[in-house]
Amino acid sequence: MSGRTPGLDLAGIRSRLRQHPGFAPELLALAAVEGIGPRAREWAHGLREAYPDAGPDGLARLATRRFVRVAGIGGATSALAGLFAPVAELATVLWSQASLVLHLAAAYGRDPQDAERAVELLVLTQVHPDADSARAALEAAWAADGPGDRPWPRAAEAAWRLAAPLAAQAGGWAALRLASRLVPGAAVLAAAAGDAAAAERLAARAVAAYRPVRAS
Repeated sequence: MSGRTPGLDLAGIRSRLRQHPGFAPELLALAAVEGIGPRAREWAHGLREAYPDAGPDGLARLATRRFVRVAGIGGATSALAGLFAPVAELATVLWSQASLVLHLAAAYGRDPQDAERAVELLVLTQVHPDADSARAALEAAWAADGPGDRPWPRAAEAAWRLAAPLAAQAGGWAALRLASRLVPGAAVLAAAAGDAAAAERLAARAVAAYRPVRAS
């Protein structure tokens, strides 16, 4: 799968998301490519014009520093949301991770608006184990028509799948809440550090995937 997805703009994605919440990870990946992709392309183009000697690795380091910082700030801010902290952090993490991956793709000369980036985003964020399963799920999301059956079980499935990037941290929320009672600011610091570290790991996976293999 490559090229732009015909007839599926942000409005169409939102409509499908309401009708088929079980495809939320796939539809949000498409929304990221549609919404963030143009900005990532402009970012890479502008830096290459301003710094013609800058190589892809240099641009990748700039993108990594930027979005690791964004993830840390977002995690700290969302931790202040109290009862809704996990939900707020999930939304922040997903958006910052999508931005990171698409900017790294642009740094290495990949078109961040190509539909194939949605496949890679689903694999790199570990929603799907491989490109084949991600591509099949995206194709199913595109083919879905009309309201989905049994919306609440599908919504629960979507919430579980969307939480995959935070699964490793899920068990830590009780400890963070307890720590925040004992040490002022502990939950904020832990959320910031955890989300920044997750972004760094994602950046390493994306760079390994996008960096051209050097001839030995």
